[in-house]
Amino acid sequence: MKKNSERYKNSQLSPEERADDLLSRMTLDEKITQMMCIWNGKYETFLDENGRFDSAKAKKSFQDGVGIGQIGRPSDTGGGTTPREMAELTNQIQKFFIENSRLGIPVIFHEECLHGLAAKEGTSFPQPIALAGTFNPGLTGELYAMAAEETRVRGGHQALTPVLDVSRDPRWGRVEETFGEDPYLVTQMGLAAVRGFQGNGSFRNRKNVMATLKHFAAHGDPESGMNCAPVNVSERVLREVFFPPFKEALQKAGAISVMASYNEIDGVPSHANKWLLRDVLRDEWGFEGFVVSDYYAIWELNHRPDTHGHFVAKDKKEAAALAVKSGVNMELPEPDCYMHLAELVKEGTVDELLIDDLVWPLIYWKFKFGIFDDPYVDPDEAERICGSEKNREMALKAARESITLLKNENGLLPINFDKIDTIAVIGPNAHRSLLGGYSGVPKNEVTVLDGIRSKISGRAEILYSEGCKITAGGSWNKDQIVLPTEEEDLVAISEAVEVAEKSDIVVIAIGGNEQTSREAWSRNHMGDRTDINLFGRQEQLVKAIAKTGKPMVVFLFNGRPLSVNFLKDNAEAIFECWYLGQETGRAVADVLVGEFNPGGKLPITIPRSVGHIPCYYNHKPSDRRGYLNDDVSPLYPFGYGLSYTNFEIKNVRLADKKIKRDQSTSLLLDITNTGSREGTEVVQMYIRDLVSSVTRPVKELKGFEKVHLKPGQIKHVKIPIVPDSLAFYDIDMNYVVEPGEFEIMAGTSSMDTDLQKVVLEVV
Repeated sequence: MKKNSERYKNSQLSPEERADDLLSRMTLDEKITQMMCIWNGKYETFLDENGRFDSAKAKKSFQDGVGIGQIGRPSDTGGGTTPREMAELTNQIQKFFIENSRLGIPVIFHEECLHGLAAKEGTSFPQPIALAGTFNPGLTGELYAMAAEETRVRGGHQALTPVLDVSRDPRWGRVEETFGEDPYLVTQMGLAAVRGFQGNGSFRNRKNVMATLKHFAAHGDPESGMNCAPVNVSERVLREVFFPPFKEALQKAGAISVMASYNEIDGVPSHANKWLLRDVLRDEWGFEGFVVSDYYAIWELNHRPDTHGHFVAKDKKEAAALAVKSGVNMELPEPDCYMHLAELVKEGTVDELLIDDLVWPLIYWKFKFGIFDDPYVDPDEAERICGSEKNREMALKAARESITLLKNENGLLPINFDKIDTIAVIGPNAHRSLLGGYSGVPKNEVTVLDGIRSKISGRAEILYSEGCKITAGGSWNKDQIVLPTEEEDLVAISEAVEVAEKSDIVVIAIGGNEQTSREAWSRNHMGDRTDINLFGRQEQLVKAIAKTGKPMVVFLFNGRPLSVNFLKDNAEAIFECWYLGQETGRAVADVLVGEFNPGGKLPITIPRSVGHIPCYYNHKPSDRRGYLNDDVSPLYPFGYGLSYTNFEIKNVRLADKKIKRDQSTSLLLDITNTGSREGTEVVQMYIRDLVSSVTRPVKELKGFEKVHLKPGQIKHVKIPIVPDSLAFYDIDMNYVVEPGEFEIMAGTSSMDTDLQKVVLEVV
């Protein structure tokens, strides 16, 4: 009888059977607490002032035995836990809730894993915008698998990653978190990330975690570029630009969780949008996972004074009702609005069956993940794996592949040490931590200066000057931004010029930092900008160095595209690096001396000015007609990136010149390395429907292949063209392939001059 009464504890039964049985035994309060999380409240409920588990405090806080659904970021306790400390802490917390809740339900621990586990001694990989520049989904999947393992061995179960927002406005401070401006590229990188995190979805190897797709939906095109602002787009744009990465990641990679977005669409905030979270996500796409709120976003359906409000709910109670009816399974990060759910059920505003529907996936995935049967982790394993040399080498590999060469006048690079005796390393980003947002504290971090010194030691003299400051100290988390004084900067610029004059070549590390481009999460923590020029007095610094006549090699580090017009015209070499992670200095040095040939491509357009926004490449035919007395073209186009060698694409053709609407074919071409160095090139395929029932973009990326070639080597490239490559939402909002002619373009960037064209007839 007892065995039958505890069917949910029987590991021989299916997760579905166990979830059904457990749900049938839960009280209303037990169900509702599964929809809640504790984050900063850890100290009030079960941690002492040093971040250690306090069993007496925990027993007092949870004496009702109902437990809690999730614990947020155990890695950030006590100022940051080591891998061993976090593993021990999660074990203690887990043991408490299993043994002290009436039904013994374990908790889920979630962590931030944007570009590696954001924790002490977690490996820090390049930011997503940099990873997108690799055009290498395989590499991306590998490093997210490493991030997943580092999270899992410490006790984490769910990653609040990847970000699948299609970024359409460079003013937005969260560009760095995205895979760029193109739906197809974001989709491919998103698929790789989810597969890296979740593996085959069985979770039996204890190396994977649940992925959470962020932020659903259209968060990457906020009005005025301001974080959380309204997104005013049509359903067609939603379905063709912003939905595809989410739909593909759910249906092809099996992503388990989705985070709703802060913004509103057509007047409806996402956390109160039944059409978005129920009609599309669940009914149309068949999503069977769970939706989590963005931090405090349900509260914002009413009004959150330190940031904003939507005012579609009069108070937190009404906000809770809107969220559950719309389909938000869990409120993050603290028990807040959902504290009112029991009252809403008892008064009849919310049906308990609705609560059941929302709780079932939460407990099902606890069974499926395996933490009912195997809830603890091994601290020895955590210590061995996190920040390992193997992971460090992957961080270096990813950093190298992320670097994009924008200019290399007269073949200045790689450095010729027969001609160079003294190198000046100058700039505010030359000797500063450059990890970007949502970063932890890795075991190793190499600055640009340290990397160059280590690599070039004995071959040339290295001189250093900061040149000026972007901000005085500060970090991504720190609200206050302190600016240097003009006097300080002018003195530093003068010193930098003196250093430059003593050198044969000047390496300049400039751009932005974690304070000038970041998530604007409150009124006193801003990160969106009205200006995308170099911040502060950096351009003044560059102009002063340019006057010395010394060759300038510029490495840009930034979270958003910067309009570097002066540099384009005056620097001999320019690299876009974004944020390269903990191995920044090693990767930069390897590229500088030619030990690695850069092959990155721009995953987002770099505009000439803020007035050129929007500037994404896949615009409509009537757009970009021109400006009075200005150039409408981008400073650097999407997909652009040079190499230390040269490539030639020939014999562009189609496997079939005519196909039926339900058939597939392929683009074929030959690519040759015509230079003297081995290197990589990304062959890109763009498609345009020449005549259609609704307007279509002038070109859309629909395929790419990254090829590595030795000097003189030729490769035959084949890129599939499937019905989805040609389909769109027609005048009646049906997803179809219309008959007619399609222009198929192949080349090395989205720029017309880099593309060769053939025509496909569809009948």
